Amino acid sequence: MFFVETIEIEGLGNRHYLAGGAQAAVAVDPPRDIDQVIAAAAQRGVRITHVVETHIHNDYVTGGPELARLTGAAYLVPAAAQVSFARLPVSDGDVIEVDEELSVRAVATPGHTPHHTAYVLEDGGTPVAAFTGGSLLIGTVGRPDLVEPRLTERLARAQHASAHRLAAELPDATAVLPTHGFGSFCSSGQAEGDASTIGREKTVNAALSQDVDSFVADLLAGLEDVPAYYAHMGPANSAGPAPVDLTSPRRADAKEIADRLAAGEWVVDLRNRVAFAQGHVAGSFNFEADGKIATYLAWMIPWGKPVTLLAETAQQLAEAQRELVRVGIDRPAAAATGAPSDWLRPGDAPASFRRADFAGLAAEFSGAAHAPVILDVRRDSERAGGYIEGSVHIPVHALHQRIGEVPAGEVWVHCAGGMRAAIAASLLDAAGRDVVAVDDGFDRAAAAGLTIRTAA
Repeated sequence: MFFVETIEIEGLGNRHYLAGGAQAAVAVDPPRDIDQVIAAAAQRGVRITHVVETHIHNDYVTGGPELARLTGAAYLVPAAAQVSFARLPVSDGDVIEVDEELSVRAVATPGHTPHHTAYVLEDGGTPVAAFTGGSLLIGTVGRPDLVEPRLTERLARAQHASAHRLAAELPDATAVLPTHGFGSFCSSGQAEGDASTIGREKTVNAALSQDVDSFVADLLAGLEDVPAYYAHMGPANSAGPAPVDLTSPRRADAKEIADRLAAGEWVVDLRNRVAFAQGHVAGSFNFEADGKIATYLAWMIPWGKPVTLLAETAQQLAEAQRELVRVGIDRPAAAATGAPSDWLRPGDAPASFRRADFAGLAAEFSGAAHAPVILDVRRDSERAGGYIEGSVHIPVHALHQRIGEVPAGEVWVHCAGGMRAAIAASLLDAAGRDVVAVDDGFDRAAAAGLTIRTAA
């Protein structure tokens, strides 16, 4: 008997796996906070004997070296990956015995990276699952443009070939277990469903249904901006990340918070967007702890700039720390818990801004002598599907560098659902702009009476 346990990192849109038998297990693409993997192994009563990486990751810092060190496991990394730490190099066709009658077989699947390797879990010699990393995903494939622009088309063609190799060599019933594709920007598209098999992918995945030229053209045409912090993940993983420190940050009082803001540092309020809009420390930014804080904060903050976290509770702070270490924001400069009344110096008043829905925006349009500025902070692909006539478009991840492009006047900012609009509104508010955050689903904009256009 064998097991496969999934460890899901929802904020980054990734999955990590622990697979094994009665005595031993292999960890696949472990997250940086490895305590989850160790706990899963302990609960199963198995020893982690191997840690494997499908590739040098571009979207998160791996926990592989530290997990291998703490457990005494062999650390397996594709042989062609350029790394500066000791590891067991893995080549195409290598077989690693995990437990009795249970093994993993390395299958070279270049495309997401030149050295990408999938691992096929075999029970008694029969393939039962394929850990496909950033190669064959559920309904899509990993993007091929994260390594080097000159290699992008070549890697896109390699993705097509790798997908066909897996489909040809593995039985239809083989489970497809990718690392990316559940919201990760390492994926070229959103996963279609929650689980899949090789047989299903043959019917739904463009990599297996299109000829290579059509597949590559469509794949490259659909690629969007790469999160800025990705540039730092590959080098960190190639060098071998340091162990995680999740101890509580030093606590900041109101004066220190004000001093850090005055010095140009980032102060990030983790509370929900409703509470933030009602009252916050002037100059602070709102990245909700329940949103994609790791992705968007790491994408937008100048790399290496000190960040102070403001949280409602110690638990909220600890959970945010855990999210952030996964993307290399290792230690907040300081932190505080409580509410704005705890974070403001005596005599300082909290800042605030209005919230509205699309019906409120439509009413503002019809009743105002001058139309307000409408700022759309969605991604390019979202805007291509429909946008409010006359709106200005700056994706949220670019807004901090482009606030000067927002026209003068009151700004009504929207996204697809409200979370990114809240981030954008906090940036504009901190810059001294008069802002209204539209906290509503974009699918309600037309019904509210707003004119929707589509890209020509």
